[in-house]
Amino acid sequence: MQRRDVLRGLFAGSLGAIMPWRAQAVTPDDIAQEYQRQAMAQFPLKLIETTGANALAKWQELKAAGQGTPVVLGGEDEDQTLGNVLAPFGPSGPYVPPLRPVEDILRDAASIKFPDDFIQRSKDSNEAAIRQFKEMLAARPDMPLPTINESKDGQLRTLSRDETIAAMLGSGREPPLGEWPDTSEAVEGLSVVMDYRTGQPLQKVIIGLAPTDDWTTIPAILRWGHWNGCPKPEEHVAAFRSWRDRYGAELVGMTSDVINLRVTRRPKTRDEALALAREHYVYCPDNIDQGAGTFSALAAALMSSDWWYFWWD
Repeated sequence: MQRRDVLRGLFAGSLGAIMPWRAQAVTPDDIAQEYQRQAMAQFPLKLIETTGANALAKWQELKAAGQGTPVVLGGEDEDQTLGNVLAPFGPSGPYVPPLRPVEDILRDAASIKFPDDFIQRSKDSNEAAIRQFKEMLAARPDMPLPTINESKDGQLRTLSRDETIAAMLGSGREPPLGEWPDTSEAVEGLSVVMDYRTGQPLQKVIIGLAPTDDWTTIPAILRWGHWNGCPKPEEHVAAFRSWRDRYGAELVGMTSDVINLRVTRRPKTRDEALALAREHYVYCPDNIDQGAGTFSALAAALMSSDWWYFWWD
């Protein structure tokens, strides 16, 4: 299920008792629009409209003005949806906890050691999942298993039951190191302003101006994260502060599920780049699992670009 579908269900649950009675039927779109209207009234960032082609220049202009910290929030269509960024600020209803105070999130961020705590959490989570699978398999040796397909030499085949069990028991293993590539596929610029279907800049892009001079606090201000495999807001803050101090990282774009950082210092050696790629992996596994494929491929990209891309589905 797509996040926007989940949110549409949340809209309906939250506003069921808030929308005034009408003689005509209220559609899901009506409810979503009312939720967005109320969320916009509580949204903590000032919004500025521009075009995808001009977004980076406008971001730099707003940054230089010193009247807050800008972040590109993407477009307004259903796939670049600003609505998902607005979601925490809509009416919560009786079953959703109130927003955590920003100061509480920042306090928790200060206690996180990045990347060490991320690495340990990933290890603990993988060990727990494998232990649980072993227990389930021992209790029911004939339990149903998922179908896993693999492609090798251009041929697609389905793993046997024994191979599937072995793959699941090894699911917590790290991606392969891989060979260092002859050429790298570096991230090119600000991806959140592009229409992925056409490869062209979006016609309408929204930039948010946050009431802070510390860009690392933006995930806390927006309460951004803690869905699917995405880190919690305080974990984003901790990672951002570490990368800011070591690589001159800066947040430029943040949409419903994508982050664009730009750095002023790239890793200088392969060893440093590989260590950094491991940090990226514990922060956002899909960068390798559904992207670069190996640590070496990601490390090479980090040495050849000032832009870092993260995505969670």
